[in-house]
Amino acid sequence: MHSPNRGALTLLAGAMLLASAAAFANVEPATKPVTTAKELQQAKTYTVASAPTAPLELKKPVPPDISGYTAEAIEKKIVRSKAGKVSVRRMMQEDALKDFIGGDNKMAEWVVRQHGIPQAIFVDDGYMSLQDLAKKLPKQYLNETSPGVFLAKLPIVVGKHGILEIDKRTQELRLSQEAGSFLVNDGKLFVRDTKVTGWREKDNGPATFKSPKEFRPFLLAWGGTETYIANSNMASFGYANSKSYGVSISQYTPNMAKVLKRPEPTGWIVGSEFSDMWYGFYCYETSNFVVKGNTYKDNIVYGIDPHDRSHGLIIADNTVYGTKKKHGIIISREVNDSFIFNNRSFDNKLSGLVIDRNSVNNLIAYNEIYKNHTDGITLYESGDNLIYGNKVISNRRHGIRIRNSVNIRLYENLSLANGLTGVYGHIKDLTDTDRDIKLDPFDAQVSLIIVGGELAGNGSGPLSIDSPLSVELYRVSMLAPTKSSGISFNGILGERQDEILDLMVRQQKAVLIDPVESQIEMQD
Repeated sequence: MHSPNRGALTLLAGAMLLASAAAFANVEPATKPVTTAKELQQAKTYTVASAPTAPLELKKPVPPDISGYTAEAIEKKIVRSKAGKVSVRRMMQEDALKDFIGGDNKMAEWVVRQHGIPQAIFVDDGYMSLQDLAKKLPKQYLNETSPGVFLAKLPIVVGKHGILEIDKRTQELRLSQEAGSFLVNDGKLFVRDTKVTGWREKDNGPATFKSPKEFRPFLLAWGGTETYIANSNMASFGYANSKSYGVSISQYTPNMAKVLKRPEPTGWIVGSEFSDMWYGFYCYETSNFVVKGNTYKDNIVYGIDPHDRSHGLIIADNTVYGTKKKHGIIISREVNDSFIFNNRSFDNKLSGLVIDRNSVNNLIAYNEIYKNHTDGITLYESGDNLIYGNKVISNRRHGIRIRNSVNIRLYENLSLANGLTGVYGHIKDLTDTDRDIKLDPFDAQVSLIIVGGELAGNGSGPLSIDSPLSVELYRVSMLAPTKSSGISFNGILGERQDEILDLMVRQQKAVLIDPVESQIEMQD
């Protein structure tokens, strides 16, 4: 064990950096002139005091038990007692398809692909397997091209009271890109031990991504539905069209939801692989959905993307890598009360994991986020989140970045060898951007509690805070500075450096850094 003096010297030699935006400017230039709000914040003076440690103690969070979310449990949910009915009907006037055929422009897509009035296959009033479906349909709609391999040339819709199962008897279901095939679940859908692929007939191969606007087959489940996918491979789905992103779980659009009054959709996706998808997973106003033990690789925009007002989600034990345009995992716009844990997210074009747009009360724990091309973990305008026990390593920019977010608790995280700062907290005025402030309001404030863990070997230092509302630090190891000048406080906190070091290092106390109301603020 180190003696107290040696420990103090180690911390002093390698301890910490609390840098203001000005001190950080040589690393990350500002994209716009400093705003008046920011100038006012920087006019604050700060008090430095010891803080009681008891309120900072936190029991190790225990995520939900996910042992019951298995392929075997999914199989037990399938009710096969009543045989379903199959029909081929016109797509018009069908609630489940209105989002795709409303207006002449949308209708034209399917008229061209089907060479006539658009039709779809419907499963209603009971259970059908894909094999049942194929036996009852003409081969021009659904054809078994070789044993266990099926080619669908119309959209397939599971009706409100329908149940469709695609299981291991199906080696592969191919959805024809040229014919405009896709899957819509308006009842219950089970995909187990199989493969479903967007298929380009002219190439006799997958409908690999070419451009955002080019139609590719997709899977969508609407409000009131249950969707279960287990031990399956899905590839080459989705494009840049609403609800057509890849695998999407979505409540009906607001106007239709008022009429239909369907509950929020739900389901599980376990042990499966998704590749070459526009979005690997997307959900909207979805509750209690489980995404467990999957691999999302080489998808186009996002790997996993829960969105507007989804809640109670479990995203656990997934591996997400190679996302080509944006983030590996992102939750955005009021995705609350959810659990993201034990995931691995690496080698993505932007951040490994993002919490965005007023998504609150989430647990982000025990994830490994590394070698992403910008930040490791990013929080934008999302307060009241707990970031616990994550390993954030060797990302090109910041390890953990927090913008315009208050009451962010960072406990026992390792942020190591990132290109810029281990933890970077800052404010930004977004009023002159393309953001809809009414839809996505924010306050230009940041406050952090950092307890335990280690911030080491990061290119610009362990910690940088720009105009904080408050900062509390306790038991944080901040070693191995990469700068030859060593560690020091700069900018706002530079004048209080000795006090902070004395409290943290010599006295081993928690430090509270708080602003004092300045005369400039009072005038404002």
